[in-house]
Amino acid sequence: MTWTNRLRLYGGILVVLVVVAACTLVFNQRQSAVASTSAAITAQEYAVGTDYGGTVTEEYVEEGDTVQEGEKLMQVQSLQLAQDIRKGVVGANTKTSAYEIAADGLITFKAEVSGTVAKLDVKAGGYVQAGSELGTIHKSQSLFVTSEFLVSPRDYGRIADGASVDLLLPNDRSIEGTVKNVSVVTDGDGQAKTTVSVESPELSASPSSGVTSPGTPVDATLHLRDDGRLAGVTDGFRDFLRQIGL
Repeated sequence: MTWTNRLRLYGGILVVLVVVAACTLVFNQRQSAVASTSAAITAQEYAVGTDYGGTVTEEYVEEGDTVQEGEKLMQVQSLQLAQDIRKGVVGANTKTSAYEIAADGLITFKAEVSGTVAKLDVKAGGYVQAGSELGTIHKSQSLFVTSEFLVSPRDYGRIADGASVDLLLPNDRSIEGTVKNVSVVTDGDGQAKTTVSVESPELSASPSSGVTSPGTPVDATLHLRDDGRLAGVTDGFRDFLRQIGL
């Protein structure tokens, strides 16, 4: 056998080993990841409600507006409140973080948190019932993802606290998140329907609008704990790819 043939043989063996190793690592990686059946961006919600019925006399904000804590939202004129003030049941000129009460039964509602006005259930001139909601505020810097996965009981046991989750936004932007909490319901086929809350500093700091507005669908890939024999090799290869910028 000539040296040329030997080099070709050794080169072919090397290529085969590299391809087999790469395929093994890819297969192992896919065995340790599961794609969501559904996922969407969510935010902490704060409802604005009233204990007294009345007519909305003033509307200071609109849906989609950004508000700061303590900012006025709307005013409601309540005859029942005015009667309770005269009877001494409620104190006039009462001020709290959520509202201010005037002696004539006028309630000025304020934002208890900074955020975005997600919904207004009543407009100026409309009547609001006692105990009902006036609107909803999405708290700023509180965005997270609620995702659902369908996994086997064995794979459910491989979901670790703080596990890594890859989030793909509708504009093809990819961000990293971690598992915040997990809940599960097992169906009749023995599959674990798992709901995972994912938090991401990059997402939380994003504006509550556009591709990061609450309700926006995303793709989530959950990385399970790798218990296989190649776990260390896979982690080392992944760290190497990160170091070279891939």
